[in-house]
Amino acid sequence: MRSTHGTRTGPAGTARPTHATTPAGPAVARMVLGSRLRELREAQYVSRQEAAEAIRSTDTRLAGIELGRTGCRLRDVADLLTIFSVDDDAERAVLLGLAEQANRPGWWDDYRDVVPEWLETYLGLEQAASVIRAYEPQFVPGLLQTPEYARALFALGHPGTSTSERERRVRLRTRRQDVLHRTHPPHLWAVIDEAALRRPFGGPDTLRAQLHHLTAVSRLPHVTVQVLPLHTGGLVTGGGAVSLLRLAESGLPDVAYLEQLRSARYPEDREEVEFYRHLIDRIVTLAEPAARTPALLHELIHDCCPDPGGAA
Repeated sequence: MRSTHGTRTGPAGTARPTHATTPAGPAVARMVLGSRLRELREAQYVSRQEAAEAIRSTDTRLAGIELGRTGCRLRDVADLLTIFSVDDDAERAVLLGLAEQANRPGWWDDYRDVVPEWLETYLGLEQAASVIRAYEPQFVPGLLQTPEYARALFALGHPGTSTSERERRVRLRTRRQDVLHRTHPPHLWAVIDEAALRRPFGGPDTLRAQLHHLTAVSRLPHVTVQVLPLHTGGLVTGGGAVSLLRLAESGLPDVAYLEQLRSARYPEDREEVEFYRHLIDRIVTLAEPAARTPALLHELIHDCCPDPGGAA
């Protein structure tokens, strides 16, 4: 059972419990296991195709295992260790233990009906990250959305779904945000395009509450929010959202995540990941300083959704 220690700021400035550290799920175990299996395979000069055929699998699936994108059956891990001449009982026990962890469901397994496979991978990485850097040109990032704002987005993006299904998506998004309110949260550094902050999803009241929430959450010590002004031209990334996740486990590579409306891509090439790292660095330098964020959000509230009652 999770204990609580103090409070953090919740939607629209409300108090929100700070949870003790929660399990990160299978993401780290998958990446550590996959990295070691790749090292063992390469040390034995076994091609990925040969290894995949030996466990009655495919090259694509084995690539996913080595990259930590998917779990692996214990029998397959045991067979791979035999193929790679791993005879040490202690090492075999450690790697088989990692395989067990890699196959354990995360808390988001309860939402499997609304979580596509490409998002399931990201949820595990998000929960395991120590630093999350992101640029969002279209919407407020999911970790910073109010339930009302998320509800409006899901109504727009999933018009053919039932109200109950959209509500499950809202609950999933709200549950994701617990990662920012645990005892040892990741540092979230988000740059949001000004155009995204002017789009009145859900109407003026929803946008006003969302901007007030951003103002409050940007004051958290582990959250940095910057606004990329309209005068930059809006073509910094070619129009797509970019996230870069650094995992707490030492020795694991950063993961780039490129999300589209109904899919996502995880670049595998290290040079491509470096490209997106430099791209986010450039976006940060083009954006307004984080110290200016509260004032900019206050201006946007007055410009886009002033309170009809006259309140700021």
